[in-house]
Amino acid sequence: MKTDDRHRVIAEVLRRKPEVGVEELMQACGASGATIRRDLEVLAAHGVLRRVHGGARSLIGQGQNPGYGQRELEEQDGKRRIAAAVAGLLADREHVWLDSGSTATAVARAVAGRELTLMPMSLQALNAVAGGEDANGQHPALLLPGGSVVPGELSFCGPLAESNIRSLRFDTAVLTPCAVDFKDGLLAHDLDDAAVKTAGLDSAARVVVAASAAKWEAHARVLVAGLARVDVIVTDRTFSAQEYAELKKYSVEVVSV
Repeated sequence: MKTDDRHRVIAEVLRRKPEVGVEELMQACGASGATIRRDLEVLAAHGVLRRVHGGARSLIGQGQNPGYGQRELEEQDGKRRIAAAVAGLLADREHVWLDSGSTATAVARAVAGRELTLMPMSLQALNAVAGGEDANGQHPALLLPGGSVVPGELSFCGPLAESNIRSLRFDTAVLTPCAVDFKDGLLAHDLDDAAVKTAGLDSAARVVVAASAAKWEAHARVLVAGLARVDVIVTDRTFSAQEYAELKKYSVEVVSV
């Protein structure tokens, strides 16, 4: 099993149980104890887990949102496909507001060589864009929102960030909600994140939502906007005929990947 695959397996195990031993992970990954211990050290350094004697402990408390490090390991293939589809929706020289989170970072990687003006809402996405360019040295022009930085997530938040977002007008806002609900629409886990998402949405002519299938099963408490405010949803979820009909009510275009 490759390193990335082992890391994903370890993260999935720690989603299900609060603590796991090295021996159990050896069996789950088909790897030696020395290999698993090295994996645990790497994942601990990235904030995915806490290293304890004989194994690892999950950092996810009951009802809590998994940390950025763990979310980045999950659904990687789906997020890459979603990101590629989002990039395909953006025209050259567009002004784009980009939300925070692991899916947003995947989008940042997908547009790293594009001629865009981009406001990324996390240092993770900023680094992904700054680290890439096309063969001609092309990369997006960057606008930074300022404000406070959320530990762990490294996302921008606060009144200064919101004010700077609202002072500009974007062609497209790419939102990555914490959860999507057919009744309530787009949701976030906390008020600060919801306020930033709302500012980005309100400042854009077009709203593109990038949401993996897991987001449709997730739970979040803070309303950002209803589906009527969304123009395009890019997702790897398979919808039923009834769900497609529900989205059609809101005139939402669905891009399936």
